[in-house]
Amino acid sequence: MAKRKIAVIGVGKIAQDQHLPVIEASEHFELAATVSTRGVSHRGLPVFRTPGELYAARPEIDLVSVCTPPGVRHAYVREALEAGKDVMMEKPPTTTICELDDLIARAETSGRVLYQTWHSQYNAAVDRAKAMLSAEGVAAARIDWRESVRKWHPGQDWVWEPGGFGVCDPGINAFSIFTKVMPFPVFVARAKLTFPANRQTPVDVEIGFKSGEAHQPKLSAGFNWLEESGEIWTIRFETLAGNEIKLEGGGRRLLVNGATVLEHGDDEYAAMYAHFARLLEQRQSDVDAAPLRLMADVFLLGARENGPAFEW
Repeated sequence: MAKRKIAVIGVGKIAQDQHLPVIEASEHFELAATVSTRGVSHRGLPVFRTPGELYAARPEIDLVSVCTPPGVRHAYVREALEAGKDVMMEKPPTTTICELDDLIARAETSGRVLYQTWHSQYNAAVDRAKAMLSAEGVAAARIDWRESVRKWHPGQDWVWEPGGFGVCDPGINAFSIFTKVMPFPVFVARAKLTFPANRQTPVDVEIGFKSGEAHQPKLSAGFNWLEESGEIWTIRFETLAGNEIKLEGGGRRLLVNGATVLEHGDDEYAAMYAHFARLLEQRQSDVDAAPLRLMADVFLLGARENGPAFEW
């Protein structure tokens, strides 16, 4: 089967680190062009300053992967759908729930495929943890998601602007795992968001959850963006059967009672593109709004505290 031509819109760090090399290695897709307001090309392929220029010049490209910051994503994805393109979009999908709902409706009425991705869900260790928690139940859970903004978003001021999510940008990866593996719905009970004195998004967040379960499990999370010792991407569960189940490395390592039972490399983006290929064959969309909805509730209920100014 011939590969399908795809264009990448937004050529920042995540596109260069993951999307472009994964597309080049894919058996399903052929990278045909990029769209970059900065004029960033890739291996001499055509580069366009706006999506509109791409659509006018290369109408035969009917797939786009939108890797821009979330602030412009709604407009870009809607433009793509209206231009008759099938769309894959990075996380977090949009800056608001209403924007995401609009894109879901627009894709449905236009007959286009919309695939909104959560890369951390595409790990075998996450699937195994989900099955174990479904069988054993959850007595308690703790999320610790700590990393360095200077490493993962160097000099990217948009992350500190309204709609940039701040530390909740990586934190929503934890929520994408959490909402997938939990055997019952969880709700935000309280949150504390610490904002640098000179920024508009949080650098540290502490969250308490609640549920409708009779046994009242203890559920909490903490995100921090100033961790310089290395990434801490861990979710720890205590099951009702008395076992400790821990997901480490962003969902790539599963430990049970301290022993590693499954560990694997980084195949998340390759799995995402393979899933996109299946969706295109089936002409089906796939949009999971649960992580964004849960994060929106963190901001709705969160108490704000001011912290020290942040400088690059």
